[in-house]
Amino acid sequence: MTADRPTAPFAPPPRRRLYLMRHGSVDYFLPDGTPLHPGTVALNEAGRAQADAAGALFAGAGVRFDRVVASGLARTVETAQRALAAAGQPGLVIACDPRLAEIRPGRLGDIPRDELRAAFTRVFSADADVESYQFLGGETVGEMLDRCLPAFDDLLADTQWRCALCVLHGGINRALLGRALTGRRSFLGRLEQSPACINVLDIGLEARDPEFVVRAVNLAPTQWLHERERATTMEKLLAQYVRGGDVAH
Repeated sequence: MTADRPTAPFAPPPRRRLYLMRHGSVDYFLPDGTPLHPGTVALNEAGRAQADAAGALFAGAGVRFDRVVASGLARTVETAQRALAAAGQPGLVIACDPRLAEIRPGRLGDIPRDELRAAFTRVFSADADVESYQFLGGETVGEMLDRCLPAFDDLLADTQWRCALCVLHGGINRALLGRALTGRRSFLGRLEQSPACINVLDIGLEARDPEFVVRAVNLAPTQWLHERERATTMEKLLAQYVRGGDVAH
């Protein structure tokens, strides 16, 4: 005996699309290792090419945005502007939300040299108490979550958009993806976010506690297979700061 088949047709629930990007490559240090102010650094040549390549992908796929959000830091705004121009949508307004700015560092010069490796990389771990860890002697992961998750909730609560582009940061993206993948407050420190990478999320229309479908993570528009990569972003930055030699790729 077979069960009776349902007679009513099934229609999948309607969902919105969110393209969550990280900004393109920037230079955080001068050639001698001197740090630059992270709030004002602009994209470097590679970062501009990455942002343009992302925009070309959106154009080729016929993606049309009706909402664009950046953190307000120069590197996210520039990435969004270049991606939109290459996507054929240069006139879209970019809304900036400072709650979505990257986790805030402290003063690198205050960190003892023998603690630099942990200061650069410990936050991006899977430790149970990661929320208490400070990023480069500055903001803790928990403090970052306290400000960025409400901003994400506000974006999700606005059901007027159907296809959004958010250009943010590696740490912030890990927090938002943690929420999408686990359904709760979490930080996926080991989930790498390459420069100008694209994450693809479908989101239900519910204003509260919407359903997430994560379709793709860390798509790098100029290096699909990450074939030249073996080091993390923070390991590369540590090598640039201490000028101890190149990190193996």
